[in-house]
Amino acid sequence: MSLRTSGPARAGQYLALLCYLVFLAFPFLWLISTAFKPARELGSLHPTWIPDSPTLENFRQAFDEQPLLRAAGNSLTVALSAALIAVVIATPMAYVMARQRSRLATAATGWVVVSQAFPFVLVIIPLFLVLKNLHLINSLLGLIMVYVVWSLPFALWMLVGYVRAVPAELEEAAAVDGAGRLRTLVSVTAPLLAPGIVATAMFAFITAWNEFFFALVLLKSPEKQTLPVILTHFLGAEGVADLGPLAAAAFLATIPSLVIFAIIQRRITGGMLAGAVKT
Repeated sequence: MSLRTSGPARAGQYLALLCYLVFLAFPFLWLISTAFKPARELGSLHPTWIPDSPTLENFRQAFDEQPLLRAAGNSLTVALSAALIAVVIATPMAYVMARQRSRLATAATGWVVVSQAFPFVLVIIPLFLVLKNLHLINSLLGLIMVYVVWSLPFALWMLVGYVRAVPAELEEAAAVDGAGRLRTLVSVTAPLLAPGIVATAMFAFITAWNEFFFALVLLKSPEKQTLPVILTHFLGAEGVADLGPLAAAAFLATIPSLVIFAIIQRRITGGMLAGAVKT
């Protein structure tokens, strides 16, 4: 019996994929459309996808009303630092968890799973008290530490899977050739893990870049607030949104994630193919 997908079934798969892509793209496309609409079109009872009179006024107002560049700098500092630190800590831990079959590795895996079940609200009070005792409230360093701890379980979970995908026979062959443990890890294992490390760092960065709750609670000074927190300032006292500037600022806030993903995606694919050839 042939395992090939029939024509109607394949057409159905493509149709389902197209519907899913439209579902994902709809909010972003509507955000772009709103960001370029003048005020009179934003209040129209008959909204349109394409602005009749595209304008950059919303972007000018957004920069005039809020310190977007400073907030973006804070977000970039926090997100990059948290992603790099989390990956540096998680990589050797993931290697040990994947290669060592012990009770400690099993317990660590259980901790990774259980830690993801805790909601933000449950940990924010003890976390606030700990950072207060360390004098790290209203500090970017304190926020970086929180993001590292919060993203570490997910980073471990991802990297353990990548490590297990690397055949142990390659390391054994290197050991037979006389390579030490460190040389084996650097010359054999690390290049094959590179796509996984990059992917993990990317997800950790995006998580920290978009995070709102911890930043809202832990950062009080306006000059230290991150971009997601600054976006809430476009809401009036009665909850009425300044829709045009808010859409423009939100659109600008999504650009770094899209650019990083577009740049890294090719390297991830290329690294996977290179790893497959080496394997």
